Amino acid sequence: MIARFVAGAVALVLLLGAAVFGTGSLPGLLFGSAKRLDIAGVAPVVAPTAAGDARGWDAYGGNEGGARWSALDEIRADNVRDLAVAWSVRTGHADVPEHALKRSAFEATPILFDDKLILCTPFNQVLALDPGTGEELWRFDAAISLDQRPANKFVCRGVSAWEDAGAAGPCAKTVFMGTNDARLIALDARTGERCLGFGEDGEVRIDPGMDLIWPGEFQITSPPAVAGDVVIVGSAISDNVRVAAPRGTVRAYDARTGALLWTFDPVPREASLAAAQGWPEGVAPVEGHANVWSTMSVDEERGLVFLPTSSPSPDFFGGLRVGNNEFANAVVALEAASGAVVWSFQTIRHDVWDYDVAVQPGLYTVTTDEGARDVVAVATKHGFVFVLDRETGAPVLPIKEVETPPTDIPGEVLAPTQPIPAITPAIVPAGVDPDTAFGLTGFDRGECRARLKALRDDGLFTPPSLEGTALTPFTGGGANWGSHAYDPTRNLLIVPMSNLTHEIKLVPAADYADVDETRESADVAPQRGAPYAVLREVVLSRLGLPCTPPPWGVLAAVDLATGDLVWRRKVGTTEDLADGISIPLGTPLTGGPAATAGGLVFMGAAYDDYLRAFSTETGEELWKGRLPAGGQATPMVYEWEGRQYVVIAAGGHADAGTTLGDHIVAFALK
Repeated sequence: MIARFVAGAVALVLLLGAAVFGTGSLPGLLFGSAKRLDIAGVAPVVAPTAAGDARGWDAYGGNEGGARWSALDEIRADNVRDLAVAWSVRTGHADVPEHALKRSAFEATPILFDDKLILCTPFNQVLALDPGTGEELWRFDAAISLDQRPANKFVCRGVSAWEDAGAAGPCAKTVFMGTNDARLIALDARTGERCLGFGEDGEVRIDPGMDLIWPGEFQITSPPAVAGDVVIVGSAISDNVRVAAPRGTVRAYDARTGALLWTFDPVPREASLAAAQGWPEGVAPVEGHANVWSTMSVDEERGLVFLPTSSPSPDFFGGLRVGNNEFANAVVALEAASGAVVWSFQTIRHDVWDYDVAVQPGLYTVTTDEGARDVVAVATKHGFVFVLDRETGAPVLPIKEVETPPTDIPGEVLAPTQPIPAITPAIVPAGVDPDTAFGLTGFDRGECRARLKALRDDGLFTPPSLEGTALTPFTGGGANWGSHAYDPTRNLLIVPMSNLTHEIKLVPAADYADVDETRESADVAPQRGAPYAVLREVVLSRLGLPCTPPPWGVLAAVDLATGDLVWRRKVGTTEDLADGISIPLGTPLTGGPAATAGGLVFMGAAYDDYLRAFSTETGEELWKGRLPAGGQATPMVYEWEGRQYVVIAAGGHADAGTTLGDHIVAFALK
């Protein structure tokens, strides 16, 4: 995403100082204080703590509602500087052929289950580690083919846990994992052996419902959801290949037997249902996707599962799917037992920007003047935070409608307006003024300015165009799969966001092959069955730096009771992108945060090799610990034998260009 700098060029920039950066203040541009909003006098509020065991982290998101919150407080602002590596182990997954490693990302977050830390590698090995030492207790290998070309890299973000109430013996405690080759596997948490009563020999093979163009077009990358005795799984599917693409069907299975219980397809398959769900009337859609590739959340008490859905196929031309496409780009609440729709809230209508709901919907309890209120919070790729009622999906914090700029693409029919929050501002900008383009030199900045001026940019929701559209935030967010954390004692949602610009250009289908050959640095996809292919490329300078003004990654806190943006901080430096030269511009963020009762937020995610600790109240960076590889994952927090640990996967991300490896690193107080 961000090419490595030439060390000599950056060193020259540092020597030249402010003269290179023009008339602006160099200290103000690079080292200025972070934007802080209304943080004076912030005090904790009385609120119930999030559900879950204070000892640990028994689900990928901390709990099944994605709180990413720990009630542990041994590590605090006054002693966090004493954190040191308690143990570090290697999973061994980096010892694979180079072609496979360069298609991988280590995005795993371990869980603490059955007195073990359990996680998966990008290649679907499952490891159980001793929580106090990191010693390997057992290992399972799903034996996937490393020659496939996965839709979204080789990725396994995590595993899920289920306990068979009242049972004893093998698989009374079960670990579930989805695989890159579309299997759902059940393992005995004690031994790592297959649960042979589940499916066929401990696994269910998921049929995508159509022939795949290549192995890997359809995969599973996120942990399944577990609701009672039901295990629910989504899928990740390659974008923009074809209109009649694999379906984004969500599937639910009996946790004991693997029997299929229900399915939910966000795209209606019957002509009689199409118009009511925002599709062309009287036509059974052939489009696929609207899949749930990110992490679902579960409200056990209400018996609900919350789905974050993506855009229908293809992403950037919707002329064949006129209408809002209701269950796409939405939070959809289903009955976990039956798959029946309870409510849905659409964050993007008729998406042509690839603005999936990429985060895990956050199930939080917010303290208001009227008392405690259960909500669903969701941050979006386009930079916003929506807060919804858990029972109905109605907005808790008000929203407003903004007009969508017109399209000039024949056949395209955009939704006339889109919803955005009325109180909470966008956490990262929507749109870029070319006159603010970033560059290390006047020439570099001028080149970026010219490139941005050549693109259409009418601000938020500017549609794709034939001349090229500047899409800010880019399709990676804003917010993405790293999701957010919630501190229930302060009503604060802690959310990381990236800030880059994509060039999105529609290409007549007849010209696809020529453009694909000549624009080698861009992602050019055919969108077969549509009249247009699409070109997508991050807008970078010749030095490989974003033309978008920094910071390129921020961490922010939003008060969910009021909608106020409390603070916002840049995160990350160029240290590991520029051969040791550290400039605090803020880098894109790939990964998520974990919040604790000690008043701290832990996060890796930046494109340098550090785990950081921030003050929950102010966002100030209080500590950072060096990692042996990129920390493009979400840390977790647990207690073991009276000691608090913070652990993170450090294995890097091939697309981000961060340091690749295969480490699990645990920090604790000295």
